[in-house]
Amino acid sequence: MTETKIDTVIFDIGRVLVAYDPHLLFRQILPDEAAVDRFLAEICTSEWNYQQDLGRSWDVAIAERIARFPEHEDAIRAFRTRWQEMVPGPIPESVDLLEALHRNGVPLYSITNFSSDTFAETKARFPFLSLFRDIVVSAEEGLGKPDPRLFRLAVDRFGIEPQRSLFIDDVAANVEGARSVGLQAVQFTSPAALRADFERFGLPVA
Repeated sequence: MTETKIDTVIFDIGRVLVAYDPHLLFRQILPDEAAVDRFLAEICTSEWNYQQDLGRSWDVAIAERIARFPEHEDAIRAFRTRWQEMVPGPIPESVDLLEALHRNGVPLYSITNFSSDTFAETKARFPFLSLFRDIVVSAEEGLGKPDPRLFRLAVDRFGIEPQRSLFIDDVAANVEGARSVGLQAVQFTSPAALRADFERFGLPVA
């Protein structure tokens, strides 16, 4: 057990509580795995998608990609119209941990990189997201992880003590961004490893 007593937990959502994989959609649209990899590496890239997480509208984003890659118009449009097909469902064991913390009275919050409209759809789809007392969504703030300003904003808004709060994210850079403002933070690799982390910090997950 660590010396620092943790009394608050902050979750990322995508790839921690909810599965997300664009390959699942584009394998249905493009002819083979190499074409899928090329499309996601060169056309609808993670950097392009991140701009929607910062608040750029999907209409603007889709139009810009189609102007540059008109031969891929149908696939580009599918990135938004069929977005939920990239999200096959929850990560059940992670949700079990979230629900155990909630059941044991641990205050729960979330900081997530998401566009506003896909987040609204996702929140409606997964009722367990209502267990959070508050959620900071990047697109609503015009700031995204790993920017320390987003973490500072969240700490202030949640009214928490950073050193007594544990943040979980699957991206190493986001973990470092959280630590830079004084939050305790661990990188998510699997639900089993996360359970061990929670137990190490003395959090009740039974």
